[in-house]
Amino acid sequence: MMNSEATERQPLQLILDVLQRLHAEILSDSAQRLHGQPHTVHGKAWRSATNLAQYLALRQHDLRDLQDQLALHGLSTLGRCEGHVLHTLEAVREALARMAGTPLASEQSDAPVVTPVEARNLLEARTRQLFGEHPGRRHTRIMVTLPTAAAEDPQCSAHLIAGGMDCARINCAHDDADTWRRMIDNVREAAAAAGQRCSILMDLAGRKPRTGPIGAAPSVAHIKPPRDAVGRPVGPAEVLLHGPDANIPDSTARYRFELPEALAAELQIGDRLGFDDTRGKSRELLIIDHPDTGVWFAHAFQTAWLTPDTDVRLLRRTHKGGLRPQPGEFRLGDFVPRELRIRVRTGDTLLLSYDDAPGEPARFDANGRCLRPARIGCVECGTLEGVGIGDPIWIDDGHIGTEVVERRDEGLLLRVTHARAGGVTIKADRGLNFPRSRLGLPTLTDKDRSDLDFIVRHADMVGLSFVETPADLELLFDKLHARQAEHLCVIAKIENARGVQELPELLLTALGRHPFGLMIARGDLAVELGGERLSEIQEEILWLAEAAHTPVVWATQVLESLAKQGAVSRPELSDAVLGQRAECIMLNKGPYVIDALHTLNEVLRRTELRQWKNSPRLRALSIAGHPD
Repeated sequence: MMNSEATERQPLQLILDVLQRLHAEILSDSAQRLHGQPHTVHGKAWRSATNLAQYLALRQHDLRDLQDQLALHGLSTLGRCEGHVLHTLEAVREALARMAGTPLASEQSDAPVVTPVEARNLLEARTRQLFGEHPGRRHTRIMVTLPTAAAEDPQCSAHLIAGGMDCARINCAHDDADTWRRMIDNVREAAAAAGQRCSILMDLAGRKPRTGPIGAAPSVAHIKPPRDAVGRPVGPAEVLLHGPDANIPDSTARYRFELPEALAAELQIGDRLGFDDTRGKSRELLIIDHPDTGVWFAHAFQTAWLTPDTDVRLLRRTHKGGLRPQPGEFRLGDFVPRELRIRVRTGDTLLLSYDDAPGEPARFDANGRCLRPARIGCVECGTLEGVGIGDPIWIDDGHIGTEVVERRDEGLLLRVTHARAGGVTIKADRGLNFPRSRLGLPTLTDKDRSDLDFIVRHADMVGLSFVETPADLELLFDKLHARQAEHLCVIAKIENARGVQELPELLLTALGRHPFGLMIARGDLAVELGGERLSEIQEEILWLAEAAHTPVVWATQVLESLAKQGAVSRPELSDAVLGQRAECIMLNKGPYVIDALHTLNEVLRRTELRQWKNSPRLRALSIAGHPD
């Protein structure tokens, strides 16, 4: 915009000329972008759409040199004009013209001019539509993802509301309609008792490409008596044995097996169960207690390996003190299912199969040469025809990075590009991200369409995952219209690069159609865009949303370690402070979520004393002191 050193003050008239050209370009470019929009956007929504278009026109330019010059002359640098672009630009232009002694020519423009007061009121009104009145001590609302326990325990919702929850989120990927209904009833009752509103957001499960099942490993139990620090035995291993229909008690026993009915009918205290383990070692379990019908406790004094095929004999002492085998051989049951272990390291190859066949680890010959790469299935990935050679694919929230090196008949051959030292184990039902690929997956799944019938009757808001194009929103709007649910608020979740790229059109599509908000789903965004870019992208989303006077939910891993483990980290506290710039912050469920709520309440209260969104508020500083 201006070619100058930041420390060199330019003549006022030169700066004014730059502002004049910028003003004219903004009016022209914004009008062109909005051509045809007035037929679908009206009233206040039109004013917001126009301001968004003006902001987009403004941000097509590199304004850094101009900002330096404006600052040197003590004028606004346009850095906080998101919600009121034309008003701020014209105010700076008029001030600069007076300073330069240059009269401004009168201009004719039909473009609405949104003032700072109007911008703030528009944003607050739309925030109230979604989340209700602010609680007084803070303006940023708090959303909490409900655990399944909230359906069974009414006090769960009562404690969350008392702790500061303004909005409850239900993830439709979990539980069922009956559980959701009980969750909602408990929230409504608790909110009514507290004399406040608590909005309900139901997130559609949406499409979620993920890893398929892992093949079953041979069932085996490894019984290990405890040892001290130098490996000496310090006691027996405790084993719980139970009959087929027994009521299994709570127990600290590490090992548990089911007895066949015939053996359970014969077993007595003092008996032993003898067997040869998988290594051919002779081992025994000593029956020491029979606390209830069909329940026994046993001790194992030696290490043993058992499988469902291990033959077990009942041994009973004779009157002479010896052990006599009783008739019959038996086999124990209730072995814990195990999966095959698929572990990959950087440089390994991995086959992502087109189907959801059980995954298997790689096979090697005696010399360590790979005979067949590890294989993992793909669930809800479509045909994968839109994935090209060289495209990245991330597995398990970015823990494993790969790239496509070959397309085969049975799937895509991947090379692992990122994995922590020592390798990473691939597990079933873990997310897959395709940052550069177009999978062509449906916006709404069959489950989503079914869940919508419940949502429109019970919820205040519906969340749409992986929103990428205006057509995604149009489809949801049409489905809501067909259900006479035009009143339902819509939260569009921005989770990938295409959603970010299409954000201006998404906002223009939504304005005036439904009460509308955005969610910055930072977990998937970090995987899709890279952690290095997340900070700038979340900032850009906040800017554009404020320009459109649209509320934003700041989501994913806010105070995560506090909610789940009861201890907060310094980076998480700093992240919560940044979240104040959004209209709502989402906490995930966890055993210590009440502690997270209290901490977030206090962080937001203190932050709002000194900052509103990205504008500092200069209250008196106690450390500044007073001159004597």
